[in-house]
Amino acid sequence: MARLLEVWRLETRFYTQDGVVKAVNGSSFHVDEGETLGIVGESGSGKSVTMLSVMRLIPTPPGKIVGGEVLFAGQDLLKLKESEMRRIRGNQIAMIFQDPMTSLNPVLRVGQQIAEALQLHLGMTPAQARQRTIELLQMVGIPAAAERVDHYPHQFSGGMRQRVMIAMGLSCRPKLLIADEPTTALDVTIQAQIVELIKALREEIGMAIIWITHDLAFLAGLADRILVMYAGQIVEEAPLHQLYKNPRHPYTIGLLQSIPRLDERRREKLQPIEGMPPDLVNYPKGCPFAARCRFVIDRCWSENPELESVGSQHAVACWVKPEGKAHLRSVAGVGGDGESLERTAHG
Repeated sequence: MARLLEVWRLETRFYTQDGVVKAVNGSSFHVDEGETLGIVGESGSGKSVTMLSVMRLIPTPPGKIVGGEVLFAGQDLLKLKESEMRRIRGNQIAMIFQDPMTSLNPVLRVGQQIAEALQLHLGMTPAQARQRTIELLQMVGIPAAAERVDHYPHQFSGGMRQRVMIAMGLSCRPKLLIADEPTTALDVTIQAQIVELIKALREEIGMAIIWITHDLAFLAGLADRILVMYAGQIVEEAPLHQLYKNPRHPYTIGLLQSIPRLDERRREKLQPIEGMPPDLVNYPKGCPFAARCRFVIDRCWSENPELESVGSQHAVACWVKPEGKAHLRSVAGVGGDGESLERTAHG
């Protein structure tokens, strides 16, 4: 499978009155054509900032990308002029944001907001763009699309606004769609509908997807591969079922132990991760997870480990690399294949 996106040693900083916030710290990863990549981590771990850096949407000031490469279809996005980047953003790479009410312009009709990208990137006439907008609204399941195309965002429910955002993101048939926790503000039933919609559209269009979430169970049945982020860096990378079957970073083990279960061990108490994430202004010298880790050794306080291969497509940034099978007591449950987590997330 051909590489679509390659990110190398990405570093992003925010210069504030309190000091320099080290938001992204040397992250490297890739996305293949047609692949679904999940990025998971608690709030403040750098997931969204990483993707906003890829899109060149970091507000400057106070933010600045200070290092790294972002290669998309062979060209470094960080070296492009802003005018060149605008031709890619929304066209070849699209992003669906967490809260559609703050992402949609409240004083413009939704049809105008979708049609703008069609006219800008595809050269459609206003009439062509309007017709295509109606087709897109129908595709994402908005009833009476020919009428609703002239409505304003406040006239839609939360789930319908998110569908409008999806239609906007897919309008130019992008090669890569970034979904930044697009179901967080929605109730569980609507969440499931949005997930199934994006999965179906992915099959239809053949695009690659990056799912950003704080919920590891949510990615069961969605992602091909998962990156686990903590304190602005990637601490584990593995194919979906391999990560569930044998997590090797203490943070990943902690995330999995905090997921409610539906199998025979559902009455076991959840085990929270004690402590708080580090201050990104005063970034720790060693491993950023050391203060919360129950496997910590002396080396963890003085040296920050690099990602290191522990198996096929499986890499971990940890000096200890505890065996997930032993410490997690086979969290994946049924046959160790992640099936119980799929039921937890989508059952």
